[in-house]
Amino acid sequence: MNPALRHPGWRRNLRDAALFLAMSAIGIVFIAPLLFMFISSFKNDAAIFSNLDSWSAYLPSSDWSMRNYSAVFEKSELPSFLLNSTLIAALIVVGGILVNSMLAFSIARMRWRGRQVVLALVVAMVIVPFEVIAIPLLSLVARLPWPGFEHGQLVMHTGWFNSLHVQVIPFLANAFCVFLFYQFFRDIPPELDEAAKMDGAGPWTVYARIIMPNSGPVIATAAIVLFISAWNQYLWPIMVIQGQAFRPVQPGIQQFFGRTNSWGQIMAYASVITLPVLAVFLAFQRQFVASVAGTGVKG
Repeated sequence: MNPALRHPGWRRNLRDAALFLAMSAIGIVFIAPLLFMFISSFKNDAAIFSNLDSWSAYLPSSDWSMRNYSAVFEKSELPSFLLNSTLIAALIVVGGILVNSMLAFSIARMRWRGRQVVLALVVAMVIVPFEVIAIPLLSLVARLPWPGFEHGQLVMHTGWFNSLHVQVIPFLANAFCVFLFYQFFRDIPPELDEAAKMDGAGPWTVYARIIMPNSGPVIATAAIVLFISAWNQYLWPIMVIQGQAFRPVQPGIQQFFGRTNSWGQIMAYASVITLPVLAVFLAFQRQFVASVAGTGVKG
């Protein structure tokens, strides 16, 4: 046998090359639909369907233009939908990070009776799909009061339908994010808490000045998870939003389907609402990878 074939460095290089090829193939499978969507958004319908059976479908055509994007903004209330989704996602991300991290901090860093039961319930909720609780949640928000003003007086309205808060408050608590924060907080050295307590710091001070400033990777990961979940809401807005004023982008695409039969315009709409998700991931990808790698090593 050739001595070079027995060299461990040669085997490692071969293994790395095989891993690279496998990851590249998987990456192509995932990126191909996105690339087709973006390329098709600049084509007319004839150009889209003329070469679906070849790789030229992923290449620009000779008559590239922004006509599809112009038509999207003319035929739909996309700017209003984008604003609504941005507000909803921003509120859920900020509020969700606070709510989920505080619960995780109390479970991971404090000692109180029943915290293991609460942790077990959190883990159990991770596997419960939203569709299971959608109807009970709908019945609940239909009866909850909300303050409002009529003729200069404060009144209490019954029901949260057709509002922004009905799309935000039920989604602030996220079991998966609680578990992410718990895993990360548990591995922060407890000596930091003890040193802070010796200086007179209480639980709120430890949380705000010790734990959270050292939790950048998991905060970024939770932000990505919460943002994607909020941005992709479809079933819940259809159930609780009947008007145009507070409708987000995902139900808006179904409405846009009814106003056009152009697949180029539909691809343009889908491209516009996909870009924010990609931008958020690219902005926090380093922290996301660091958090996932750290959890995999420590957990």
